[in-house]
Amino acid sequence: MLDRFKKYQSHPLLHQLRDVRSLGMIGFAVVVLLVSWSGVKTIQTNYKLEQQIAQLRQNNDIQELQNNNQQLRNEYYKTPQYLELAARQNFGLAAPGEKELLVPKDIALSYVKGIASANTAAAAQPSEAKKHLPYYQRNVQAWINFFLHRAAQDAG
Repeated sequence: MLDRFKKYQSHPLLHQLRDVRSLGMIGFAVVVLLVSWSGVKTIQTNYKLEQQIAQLRQNNDIQELQNNNQQLRNEYYKTPQYLELAARQNFGLAAPGEKELLVPKDIALSYVKGIASANTAAAAQPSEAKKHLPYYQRNVQAWINFFLHRAAQDAG
């Protein structure tokens, strides 16, 4: 057993590790690795902070644009054109000398091509389709309409 230890003691690599110059090189390599590792972590942290700064700058730019849009809207709301339109829409007022004509909705829609007929056809189809459904499907649909607070449809 002692021969084995003596054999390892005489190994050239072990002698090289005992040398002060080799220990200095190993120590230097460890210090370089630690400094490099610290530098990499610092660079990574700086990169993340730069990303956050860029995101915050973009958010600030967006908020500035929204503020500018709101200022333009507020200026538009102060114009006489907007006040006139608002008075016409909300209060039914007209400019002096104008006459206001009130047309019932069904008459106005009768002169519009395609819209009135499409609305009536779309309204008629579901009720026709429901009549052909079996009772249990109509019942399930009625319960679904009840729970989802939908308007009462044909209670076939």
